[in-house]
Amino acid sequence: GGLGLQFDDAQLAQALGTGALGLILIEGGLSTSWADIRRLLAPAGVLATLGVAVSMVVTATGAHLLLGMEWRLALLLGAIVSSTDAAATFAVLRSLPLPSKVRGLLEAESGLNDAPTIILVLVFSSTAADFPSPGYVAGNLVFQLSAGAALGLVTGRLGVIALRRIALPATGLYPLATVGFGVIAFAAAGTVGASGIIAAYLCGLVLGNSRLPHRAATRSFAEGAGWLAQIGLFVMLGLLVDPSELPGAVVTAMVVGLVLLLVARPISVLMCLPAFRVPWREQAFLSWAGLRGAVPIVLATFPIVSGVDGALDLLHIVFVLVVVFTLIQGPSLPAAARLLRVTQPGQAREVNVEAAPLDVLDAELLTLTVPRGSRLHGVEIAELRLPAAAVVSLIVREGTALVPGPTTVLAEEDEILIVATEAVRETTERRLRAVGRRGRLAYWLGERGDPETG
Repeated sequence: GGLGLQFDDAQLAQALGTGALGLILIEGGLSTSWADIRRLLAPAGVLATLGVAVSMVVTATGAHLLLGMEWRLALLLGAIVSSTDAAATFAVLRSLPLPSKVRGLLEAESGLNDAPTIILVLVFSSTAADFPSPGYVAGNLVFQLSAGAALGLVTGRLGVIALRRIALPATGLYPLATVGFGVIAFAAAGTVGASGIIAAYLCGLVLGNSRLPHRAATRSFAEGAGWLAQIGLFVMLGLLVDPSELPGAVVTAMVVGLVLLLVARPISVLMCLPAFRVPWREQAFLSWAGLRGAVPIVLATFPIVSGVDGALDLLHIVFVLVVVFTLIQGPSLPAAARLLRVTQPGQAREVNVEAAPLDVLDAELLTLTVPRGSRLHGVEIAELRLPAAAVVSLIVREGTALVPGPTTVLAEEDEILIVATEAVRETTERRLRAVGRRGRLAYWLGERGDPETG
């Protein structure tokens, strides 16, 4: 690297980079709204498979015809840069008030297309003697995607069940546990030869769209972890690159990047999306918004590890391409969105609402039913004179939930829900017992609500 640090272990970079991608995709799944993407899985799936293949072939053809690159390296380069990058996409889209359809399609595509791309890169990194048949490639692709998806969904569901039923001793453990389930899905898929990338993303998607404790805190933690993974990726991969070789890769990177941006990506979008009746303005924006980030640089380490001739040159080309075109595309997306009128300035942003277990707040939920003949019947909420740290939050009357006010009158067979801190719980119970025995004037009649003995 430029600082004199030595790092040339491509295999270690590949292993660490793949793990970082898993963490980035867990964060992507946690931050993706299922409501936004559930109707977009079909077009996103087509873009993530057929779209990747089309981009790869068109980019490889351009590299071969314009630069004279031999076909194997051209196909490898096309495969490496053909998928959109989840980390870059998630980071940029959060700052744009895009329609949910466009945002959901980009997020789903970027979360799903890494797995097919990795398989293609591995295929073209194989030696001629080990080159698999097309049937094997197709079967392996189906197995990796289906098994990875199944493991991700199952692990995510198990995580939801566990996190809802287990009260952890500290609030900060909930984000760790949530992300931990995504890591488990990633590792389990890798163990059985399935796609850990798909498993991590879908596990995060299930967890992020379930009613779990501390969802906002979990998403904030995962976002920070995702940024840390991205920074670590670029630092590590920057150390792997030889700066003295980068100037020689600029022309090739610019040519390939322009072919990818102006020809390959638009063709893949035009081939995949018309069947889903996506308006042309949105198709144009999707063509421009195919961001590349750390993923292609990680993928460029695969042929190095496999010993492919010219693989180091590919790494330098990909590094320059990613840096230059990220600096071009990322800042230009807001202007492109306005130009194509796919967004509206001032569009309302969603707020995050967090649910927390009462034990974390040092509070408890008290419930009682007003029995027939109880003197609680006819008493107003204000006349209960509960402590300031206790509040009647809900009344269920004849199967209907009511949010009470100070003048709400209690009735027989009402089910009352009261939230009270631990410090005033006993006082609250005493007050309720006292009013139940002597009515609204219980205190003046000397009733203190002591528990019955004997």
